[in-house]
Amino acid sequence: MFGDLFEEDGDGFSSSTPGKGVKGRECEPPPPRGKIKLCGIKNQGGTCYLNSLIQTLLFTPEFREELFCLGPDELGCLADKDKPEAKVRVIPLELQRLFSHLLLVDEQTASTTDLTDSFGWTNNEEMGQQDVQELNRILFSALESSLVGTSGSSLIHRLYHGTLVNQINCKECGNISERQEDFLDLTVSVRGVSGLEEALWNMFVEEEMFEGNNLYRCSRCDQLVRAAKSAKLRKLPPFLTISLLRFNFDFAKCERYKETGSYVFPLTFNLRPFCEQQNNWPDSEYSYELFSVIIHKGGCYGGHYHVYIKDIDQLGHWEAPEEEVKVKAKTQRQEDKVGERKKESERSVDTEDPLSVLTDILSQEESKCVLVDQLGQKLMNKTGMPWSKKYKKQYGTISKFLQNYPEVFMLVSNGTRVALKAAGPATTEPSPTEPGSSASANNSPDNTELQTGDTEGPDGCHWFDLNDSTVTAISEKDIEKQFQGKESAYMLFYRKTTMKRPPEAIGNPAYKVPRHLVEMVQEENARLQQRRAEFDASSNSVEVRLHLAPHYHYQNGALHPISPDEDSVITVTFDRRKTVGDLRLAIYQMQDLWEGDMALTLAKNVPAGLHLYDTLTDDQISLYSAGVSNGSDLFVWNGREVSGVAVKTGIEWEPVLLTVLRPSVEELGCGDGSGVEDTDGSGLVRSMKGFAGGATLSTVLEALGPQEALLCQEQSRPGATGGGASGWRVFPPQDMQRTLRELSLKDGDALLLLQPEELDSSIFSLSGDMVTVTTPSDCRWLQVEFCPQSGLKEEEEEEQRKKRSKVSASGNMLLAEVKEKALEELRLQDELSGVECCLRQMDRTGKHLPPVHEHLSVRDAGIRLMTSLYLCPGPVPTSTQLFLYFSVGLAPSVGQELEIIVEESLTIKECLKEMLQMAKLDGESWHLRRVDWCEEIGEPLMDENASLKEARVSHGDTLVLVEGRLPPKGYLKLSVKMYIDTIGSSSVPELNHTAESLSTEGLATEGSGSEMRFIGHVEISEEASLDDLKTQMMTLPALQDVCVPSPAFLRVWLLEGKKLSRILRGNQQTLRKLKLGNGAEVCVQRLMNEENLGLKDLLLRVQMGVPGEKAYYPSEEFLWDAGRDGTPRGLYAALASRYGLTPDNLLLAKHLPDKHTWMPISNWTQQVSKRKKKRKAESLQAAPFYLKDGDIIGVKNLLIDNNKEFTTLEDEIGQQSLREEAANHNTRGRPATGDYSKDIGSKKSGPTKNRRPEVALSINVGVFR
Repeated sequence: MFGDLFEEDGDGFSSSTPGKGVKGRECEPPPPRGKIKLCGIKNQGGTCYLNSLIQTLLFTPEFREELFCLGPDELGCLADKDKPEAKVRVIPLELQRLFSHLLLVDEQTASTTDLTDSFGWTNNEEMGQQDVQELNRILFSALESSLVGTSGSSLIHRLYHGTLVNQINCKECGNISERQEDFLDLTVSVRGVSGLEEALWNMFVEEEMFEGNNLYRCSRCDQLVRAAKSAKLRKLPPFLTISLLRFNFDFAKCERYKETGSYVFPLTFNLRPFCEQQNNWPDSEYSYELFSVIIHKGGCYGGHYHVYIKDIDQLGHWEAPEEEVKVKAKTQRQEDKVGERKKESERSVDTEDPLSVLTDILSQEESKCVLVDQLGQKLMNKTGMPWSKKYKKQYGTISKFLQNYPEVFMLVSNGTRVALKAAGPATTEPSPTEPGSSASANNSPDNTELQTGDTEGPDGCHWFDLNDSTVTAISEKDIEKQFQGKESAYMLFYRKTTMKRPPEAIGNPAYKVPRHLVEMVQEENARLQQRRAEFDASSNSVEVRLHLAPHYHYQNGALHPISPDEDSVITVTFDRRKTVGDLRLAIYQMQDLWEGDMALTLAKNVPAGLHLYDTLTDDQISLYSAGVSNGSDLFVWNGREVSGVAVKTGIEWEPVLLTVLRPSVEELGCGDGSGVEDTDGSGLVRSMKGFAGGATLSTVLEALGPQEALLCQEQSRPGATGGGASGWRVFPPQDMQRTLRELSLKDGDALLLLQPEELDSSIFSLSGDMVTVTTPSDCRWLQVEFCPQSGLKEEEEEEQRKKRSKVSASGNMLLAEVKEKALEELRLQDELSGVECCLRQMDRTGKHLPPVHEHLSVRDAGIRLMTSLYLCPGPVPTSTQLFLYFSVGLAPSVGQELEIIVEESLTIKECLKEMLQMAKLDGESWHLRRVDWCEEIGEPLMDENASLKEARVSHGDTLVLVEGRLPPKGYLKLSVKMYIDTIGSSSVPELNHTAESLSTEGLATEGSGSEMRFIGHVEISEEASLDDLKTQMMTLPALQDVCVPSPAFLRVWLLEGKKLSRILRGNQQTLRKLKLGNGAEVCVQRLMNEENLGLKDLLLRVQMGVPGEKAYYPSEEFLWDAGRDGTPRGLYAALASRYGLTPDNLLLAKHLPDKHTWMPISNWTQQVSKRKKKRKAESLQAAPFYLKDGDIIGVKNLLIDNNKEFTTLEDEIGQQSLREEAANHNTRGRPATGDYSKDIGSKKSGPTKNRRPEVALSINVGVFR
């Protein structure tokens, strides 16, 4: 019912405010109509039933035109609907606007929001499941109430209301008592009938007899008499609506169900047999043709509606599918051959075949129906011999013969009459006077449309499938597919064949549309056209920043502006469809003084400065093809040098900005005077230096200091966090010839430069190739800098930024104490009184990291002493809250991220809602995605009802708001682990694996000598088979080196809760039927033999007890056919056969690994008396055993083992551990969890599906009487 989740919804007919989303998307206009030229309707969440009915009414031209004839003088004006004294008939006005939008506005979809608002509906009605048959009656009632007092007050009555009469005929005096009823639609039965005409035959031709003990009291005879009750149609409406009773109630099971059996309905049919015969109407007045079929897909508790509609006015453009065009000629040739054979068989009737004789007799009858008693006489006239002499000996009586061929003959009127039954769509035409007949008695071409499968009707009209926003062309033969199944016809709409359309209406959607609505549509189309033109221009316009070479110089491995005050960047807006040569010419025109060659090179700002990458050499390609996008940087130069220095381009020469540390010498200051001096008293001076990524380490050392100096790289050690010493590794001589890129050095990495004589100080010590830098005891501090709120004046903000202070701290000090000390020393208590503030770190790129948890110590928070913290405005997250970054639509970058603090118990959907509110975005078509390791938009958060904690969203994670709803189900990404038996045993893996044993580290399972290791992901359609999944698993690198002859040598387990749950069986079963969800985890096991488990087979682990000991022999696999006998008796018999014993000499029990206990399986059956009903044996797969794949079954041989206890020493130790854990929980005042809750849950009979109570549908209508 929810349609396509990734559907791009356009704007409705009424103006709506576009969302403030991603640039280029918030102003995107709705797309124009496609080739079909018909407009769909958006689904508001659960309004597919309304959409199907609205499309049916739209393609009912007479209804549409009658509604358009009502002008504003009768209906009022929508602009006055809020005025209390004005009587505005809102519902018909909104219908007029919606119809004109669907007919004339150049959009692919229209919205019913204004219409449902006029109904008085809220979000509950728009998102809830409702019945289209009920809506049809309620909507027509609302329209009749809305049109009271207008010229259209009888609109619904004239077009849709008919009359039927119920009659009781007294068999004694002939008195007829009748009662007339008005109907809006005919509700016909589906259960027990083959099609529509048989149902109508039972309703209006069959008579109900009052006789025997069920007599009728005649008002004229004044006594109980025999009588016949019947019903007939008296007045036929122009449009006949038929509702099919597909939903019934099973009183035995006390539940509703849907009738999915075959139910045939014709394209055209004649209602004369079902009407009163005294009417002298021509035959054409009884003839109806089908023009709409509303289809329901799903069950009785929910589903989806769409509609097949015949385009009466030929407003759409129909194109036959390619496959249908290819097979049409072949099908026609086959039908011609069949027709020739059929004609030959009809010309000669074999008198020796009674089936041919009886078929020929019935086909020559005018009524196609004969009394069974008269059939024998007609056969004797045909063959010259009675049935008893010619056929009885071989075929039995004539009645028995008719019953033996139900596909040819149909017995009606309690078996007294026989008629030909339509054996299929291509068989002989039945009569309209009997059930199973087609359209009319004269074999009209209309009758054969559904049978021949032609794609076009005789009147040139075509059929379309209108499924919410989607409109597709179909052929008439596609209607046959809706005869039966879960997706089948639910409502049928017929129109009289005498209702012809005027020539000027054909192909003219504006026919009889009021002028004021046409003008409104023209204005809307003009706005749409203008928006599309503006969007096309804006979406192809890019802003390019031009960096001119005369304003730059080369320094520290990158380009830098010569003068920071001078504007060295020119921003131009250009059409990306133009060529590189056009851009070059435009730059020449802007720079009149430019001399010589001009090269345009793509550039990018990196931490070291501006770096050049690819030069645009082909002037003929477009900027789009050249990789120039919105916000791109282009460096304009001569292609060789900048300010006399040769500049190397390309990714391999991208500069790296390194932090260089030297020992501080008080009298020398900072050495060369460059960089940022660190005056924090740490004994080290910091400076920032940039080097080309292709430069060798020896080149770096040559630029920094003397060749004999030691160059060291910082090493992270476990003891380095929270203050204390730090370790540095001296680069070995072989690394000196390697480049910075080869050494994986990146921006912000620190290098320590030491002279050999400086190693004698108390700060530095050398041990092997490691240099230890010890922080002086008087330098245990944290520097806290105040970051003011944004929005202040530049002078105030600069003044506030100067507020910084060193706070003495230790690794054990709480961060809350650090903040209090900083507020005191910075004297910010009064200024920040009542204002929430928090402490944050800053990374190497200048980005503020998430606020620290102030209940942690400096060491526990991972903050190193002698570093900086920043006091920022904002709340402090609690231990149950998460601080998240998020951006809208694009991969996050510094300065473009938003920040939010949410509870970790919030669901994905609730978190998304809060982020949308913070970003001031409207609409529901958004979803969240993660950011992957390369800072790009990654996988979506699929389960919107899962909490952030369950979705493994961590503190400080970055999420991206992406427009578009979550992708539809149908494509699975499965996590695959491989079961590895390290001791060569072929036993089934243990089922009580802990979470640690299933990690990607490949930890061994406890006591099993086996392990499960992560080997990769598999992406596959849910319609693929299990065999396809195994085949795709064989392509994983971990399985390519393993000898697997075929997929049959693999066994696939489903993991649930980090434990092996069940074996996937049925190689041809689809993954959807195997109930595999997106993100599911599976474990693949290599077998020594081929395996193809049946659907009822259970793979158990059987272990025989060691006589006289609390131990078992090694377990073995045992395949048990639970489908043959799934009771305890069946398991005992199977194991007795395996071990060569009798069932009475065995004792079985199931192991419960979570509880370390055993559940005995008894083979005893209760003896019951013959008078009592024997109770059905319970299956071991049901309560209380719930036996499944991989369960451990303990076996005791009572002939040699007198110990009937199954508990082992390991079980006793496990039970003791559980008791100790429960005692610890109770002493802490918390209830025991885990096993106890599972025990309680296991006592329940099973999960029950809670459904919301059904609410009656209603439409609010004003009073116009």
